[in-house]
Order: sequence, then C-alpha cells, then structure tokens
Amino acid sequence: MSVIAPRKTYDVAIVGSGAGGGMAAYALTKAGADVVVLEAGDTWYASRDSKMMFPNYASPRRGGSTRLKPFGEFDGCEGGWEIDGEPYTTAPGTRFLWWRARMLGGRTNHWGRISLRFGPDDFRRKSLDGLGDDWPITYDDVAPYYDRIDRLIGIYGSREGIRNEPDGIFHPPPAPRCYELLVKKASDKLNITCIPARRSVITKPLNGRPACHYCGQCGRGCATKSNFSSPDVLIAPALATGKLTLLTNAMVREVTIGPDGLATGVSYVDKRSGADTQVRARVVVLAASALESARILLNSRSSRFAQGVANSSGTVGRYITDTTGTGVSGYIPAMENHVTHNEDGAGGLHVYMPWWLDNRKLDFPRGYHIEVGGGLGQPGAGFMGGIQSYPPGGGYGPKLKEDYRRYYGATIYLDGRGEMIPNDSSYCEIDPVVVDRFGIPVLRFHWKWADHEINQAKHMQETFRALIAEMGGQVFSPMPTRDQGYNIAAGGQIIHELGGTRMGTDPKTSVVSGNCQAHDVKNLFVADGAPFVSQADKNPTWTILALAWRTSDYITDQMKKRAL
Repeated sequence: MSVIAPRKTYDVAIVGSGAGGGMAAYALTKAGADVVVLEAGDTWYASRDSKMMFPNYASPRRGGSTRLKPFGEFDGCEGGWEIDGEPYTTAPGTRFLWWRARMLGGRTNHWGRISLRFGPDDFRRKSLDGLGDDWPITYDDVAPYYDRIDRLIGIYGSREGIRNEPDGIFHPPPAPRCYELLVKKASDKLNITCIPARRSVITKPLNGRPACHYCGQCGRGCATKSNFSSPDVLIAPALATGKLTLLTNAMVREVTIGPDGLATGVSYVDKRSGADTQVRARVVVLAASALESARILLNSRSSRFAQGVANSSGTVGRYITDTTGTGVSGYIPAMENHVTHNEDGAGGLHVYMPWWLDNRKLDFPRGYHIEVGGGLGQPGAGFMGGIQSYPPGGGYGPKLKEDYRRYYGATIYLDGRGEMIPNDSSYCEIDPVVVDRFGIPVLRFHWKWADHEINQAKHMQETFRALIAEMGGQVFSPMPTRDQGYNIAAGGQIIHELGGTRMGTDPKTSVVSGNCQAHDVKNLFVADGAPFVSQADKNPTWTILALAWRTSDYITDQMKKRAL
C-alpha cells in the first residue's frame, strides 16, 4: 500500500513579492526562516528581462502603450488599471482606478523611485490638527529601519535639516539639468523650498551593484541593478539563502483558518492549470498591495469569521486613501533653440519641492510636494500635466522642422503629490455578484474627495502657474474650476492607495497592531500599505519597506520565543 507523505508546512507564507513582500522575504530568510512567496504574476528580473536600451524605432509599435503597459511598450511593469478577467466595480457616482501589477516584484518595477521618509509629524497628525487618527507608533520606532533600507538598497539625496522631511544616508545626488536649474531659480524667488530629489538610485557602487550610468531609462527596469526593484535587490538574495520557495502564477483566494482560530496557510488558484491549491505555514504575511490584501481578508469568510478574517472591527477595507494629484505643463521661451547637450541623468527628477508652508494659514489641512519634469530627454507631459504645452505652430516641410528645432525641450511640467485625509465615504467592499475569471469575488469601490483635497488641488494649480510665470513661461490650458475639481486625479490614479487594514491599539477600531499583527489572528500579519493610518505628503514605498522589515524582525523574535 502506498503512503501519502504529509504536505510540507513552511515557517512563513508571504503573499506578494513587491516592496513589502520582497522585504519580508529578504529579512525572514536572512534570519533563517523557511519561507514561501506566492506571486500572482510571472517571474521577471530587470537585470535579465528589461528593454533598458532597446530603441523605440526598432519596434513596430514605436514604444507605444498597450493595455497591460499603459506607460509604454517597454515600461518595466506589466499590469494596469484594467486586466482581462480581473475586473473590479465602482459604486454609482464613484470614479476610482485600481492599478494591479501582475509580475514578480509588483509595482517596484514601475514606480518613480521617489524615496521619502515620513516625518515625525506624519505619525501624529490628529494630535496636531484634530483630523484622522494618530499612528500607534512614532518616527523613532521606524527610523532605524529607514537607516537599514538606505544602507541596503541605496538612495541619492542631500542632507537639508528640514524637520519633517527627515534626512537619510544618502549617495551624492545627480546635478540638476538645465530646466531644473530654472525651476530652482523660480522657486527661490517665490520662497518655495527646492532641494535635490531623494530616489532609490545608487550613484556609488553598493553591495555588488554598480553606480547609475545615467542612461535615463529607469522606468524600463535597470539591467545593471543600479536602481531598486524587489526581484533583483530583495528576492534574488533571499533565494540565494536556500530558504525561499517561489510560487508564481499563484492567485491567492483566501487565508485558511484552523479549528483553533489561527491561520494555517493560504488557498490559491494555479493560473496555469486552474487548480485550487493550498500552501501551509505557521505564519501568514499578506503583502499583496493594500487593496488586494484587504480583498483577501474580506473573502476569507467562515462560521468563525463571517465578515472576513481579522475583521471583527468591521474596518477591513475602510480608511483607504490615495495621494492627491494635479499637474500643469508650461512653455518656457528661455528654453527655445537650446544648445544641444546631454541631460539624460537618472531616469527621473533630480530636484523636488517638499512642503514648505504652514497649513494653519491655508484653507486645507495637509501639505503636498512638487515633482518636476521636462527637458530634452523627456518629451511629453507629466503624469498629471496634460498635453505638451507648445505654442501654435507646425505645418509641413521646412516650417515643421523649424518649429521642432525651436520648441523641442522648451516645456516644463509640475505635478503635485499631496496628503488625503481618510473619510467615511472612501472604502472598498466585496461586490455581491461579480467574480473574476478564477471565481474569486471582486472589490467594489466607493470614493470621495473632500473639500480638504479639492482646496489642496486648487493651491497646486495656482502654485504651478506662478512658478511657470516666474520662469517667463506660459500655460496654454485655462485654470480649471472647482466644478472640475481643479483637475484632481481620480482616486487610485496616482497608484499610492493605502489603508484597508489600518493599525491601532484598539481592536474595535483597527485591524492590526503597531507590529502589523492582526488583532484577531496572532499568526497573521500585513506588510504592505494596508496598515497605514494616514497617507502623508510623501510617496509611501520607503515606509512600506521599513515597516515590512520591522514586522519581519517582530515575527522572528516571536518565533524564537515560540509565541507564534
């Protein structure tokens, strides 16, 4: 008679391989844990698979966008706001766009690598202005992990001593480009702080990775590993320990729960075969991205957890936010008929403007930072900057060529990235009818920008237009109106959604503790953007990484104490 061997039980199962999942895999395998990572997409490494130097003209599409690559055919990330067979729904009157990245490393293959620490005030905003909630942890709790991330991954920037824009352990920043010098000059005139950008691109060799060679193609994925993406910088070293098993094309359905109320692992659909499969683990870490992690918990229903696992508070899917955003492009006559020069640099901004004003003197309570683009290497508008702002011209033949020579590179775009305050009208829930192609119920979104965010977008528009005017430039699009929301981005459009399993000390109003441990299930953790209590005016990835490492250290400690 044959004997069926017992199925393996891993120490830790991690769902997702992006910033949070990759960091957790790295930290836990280095600590000696036997880890399995489940990724809904296929394997992809920028060092092997990117088209970093492939010329657009060599493709029949000329680098044009596709449904799964809306930022260009050779963008490093495959995913998008619409994925065949994986819908989501929105409540009547709701405008929300949900970006999913279905590949190893997730969104770390796409992001602009703007790597900003949250500041001391960002963890205690309710104490300062009475809105939202304070975090149960402080900047001092997270700061040592920011330092570790800086040393492991690498970041360029400059030490400025701005209290709520904490300095890091920086590589030297690249020199500003010509158009960035114009922005800096105008900012100084208007008393707007403008400093070197802070981005996870190394300008000195680090941990076997060479310094950036300034090809300007960061968005395609770096074949030399000089910028950060999870597969090359976190997953590959974790695999090298021999402690990591990687399961790709694994679409996770739910967290499985044993009779004792503890997590026993996760169930998933093998996308290649369509088979329903399970993986067993002593600890489960959800890092599938904030809203996907909330979806998994909401779909993990049983007689014990009728509202979904870890949802006794009823707050899974609640308190979700995205970065506020709007932008302006301007034509700058001083940049006409430029002298030909090389301004590739790192593939993104070399300067930015952190928040510089006192909100107590404004009609909105939280700040924003400003991102800068334009010039010769980036023809086109910013993410929110609208169409290229050239004066009327063109035609055919010699006149068209003359106008190209005159106007090309004479555009600057400015994009705002601001803090949204959680509100009761912005949340996600399980759609009662719609399922995806795997039979898994999908999310339905509710969304609302409050006056706080609308007024903030107005201030962005006014500020950007003032900067362009100070440069002697012109904006050809009219100032948007309040009825237009001042061209504020749709919810989800900036791809910084956070919340859905927020942390707190009270299990009645929060999902996880300050260690990202579920109140209801002690061996279940969330290590992406879902535990965030507030958005801040900073891009969230550096904080996701720091919290994931901090959570992994806590898991390691608890496993050593046999508390998990």
